[in-house]
Amino acid sequence: MHRQAALATSPGGVPPGCVPEPVPAAVPGPRRVPLGVVRPGRARTAAPDAPAVDVVDLRDRETPHEAAELHFAAGDVVVVSGLPGSGKSTLMIRVVPALDARGAAVHRIDSQDVRERWERGRLRRVPYALYRPLVRASHYLGLRRALRSGGSVVVHDCGTLTWVRRWLAREARRGGRGLHLLLLDVPPEVALSGQRSRGRGVSGYAFARHRRAVRQLAARARAARLPAGFTSAVLLDRPAAGALRQIGFE
Repeated sequence: MHRQAALATSPGGVPPGCVPEPVPAAVPGPRRVPLGVVRPGRARTAAPDAPAVDVVDLRDRETPHEAAELHFAAGDVVVVSGLPGSGKSTLMIRVVPALDARGAAVHRIDSQDVRERWERGRLRRVPYALYRPLVRASHYLGLRRALRSGGSVVVHDCGTLTWVRRWLAREARRGGRGLHLLLLDVPPEVALSGQRSRGRGVSGYAFARHRRAVRQLAARARAARLPAGFTSAVLLDRPAAGALRQIGFE
């Protein structure tokens, strides 16, 4: 009886002389937000005790038709990544506006646009492998001009070239701009179907490299351990990407 009374009167029910085990700190992970207008990265600046990065998970929604709008600060850089065929270019064409809320230009940088411009010219009968280096050079020159302009930028990222993300992080840091990741997390079979529907695919070796790179990037995003320089990430599955109305800059 005396022992039971001691337990009852001890703080937290811990016997005298015993030290309670410390509770491990929770690891910050993706936050679930109500659909509507979502401002990735704003929670980090609004609360001093917020995690170093902000990860927003819009996947697996029961009502994906309640579309979200993603709003970023004007001048920020948004990197759209995912498997080949996951729908990155289609999404960018549909939701990236020509102008931000101030009326300044929003730069949509996609290597697919560059390739199609070259294909419409005199090189349309030439195998793409022969002029691929020219397309890539033109793409990165256009990206460099967009970054140096100081305007808002949405750029297509293949996910396998880490030096590109390091370059983007360096340019964003130099200009005092936010750098955000928008990751289309779709199953490989969905991406392969997307490649077939557009009539253009990548080799099995290249697709395997993309799968490894995107899998690692998704794991880091889920664990809130983004590549250096990124302040936020948004995870989308195919229904969430289809429901997205706009990527805006304000």
